[in-house]
Amino acid sequence: MFHVKPDRHDGPLLSLSPDQRRRLEAYADLVRSWSRRINLVAPGDLNHLWHRHILDSAQLADLLPPSATRLADLGSGAGFPGLVLALLTDRETHLVERDQRKAAFLREATRLLGAPATIHAEDAALLPPLMADVITARAFAPLPGLLPLIVRHLRPRGVALLPKGRSVDRELTEVAGSWTMRLERFPSRTDPSATILRVSEVARV
Repeated sequence: MFHVKPDRHDGPLLSLSPDQRRRLEAYADLVRSWSRRINLVAPGDLNHLWHRHILDSAQLADLLPPSATRLADLGSGAGFPGLVLALLTDRETHLVERDQRKAAFLREATRLLGAPATIHAEDAALLPPLMADVITARAFAPLPGLLPLIVRHLRPRGVALLPKGRSVDRELTEVAGSWTMRLERFPSRTDPSATILRVSEVARV
């Protein structure tokens, strides 16, 4: 059974300090540069990188529990949302990406930008538990495959922030008989068809 708390997430799309904007713009430049060599994001997305990927990731910062100190991002890819959150919040962040080329990009971006991130170029299912206060995963896996990884890497009383698209209700239906969780839903501020799930107290039935 799911415990659902309706909520809204209104207000300005994003308020950035000059330093935060500088760091994110430098990060965007790195994504564009490396995308000439490896497929970090879809070619058509490079013209909409700031809104479609960076702001879409950055909106999760407002949903982080104030007490959370360790973040873990599963299937980080080009660093959305994990590296964006590390740059915005300066919290300890673990980026899990098994693709070696993308992991190499994350290492270089972390070094150049001074982000507090550790890169794990491994399969999230084989990585020792990270005991994170918050887990994020964006465009990584549907809920049936994602929930076991959340349980593996999330600290007790931690939360997961999961941006989801149009398939969110179908995914929730697929796991309803196998998992229990406390669930909050927030409308995305960058995509009217998307939803952000904040999940806690995840357990197998």
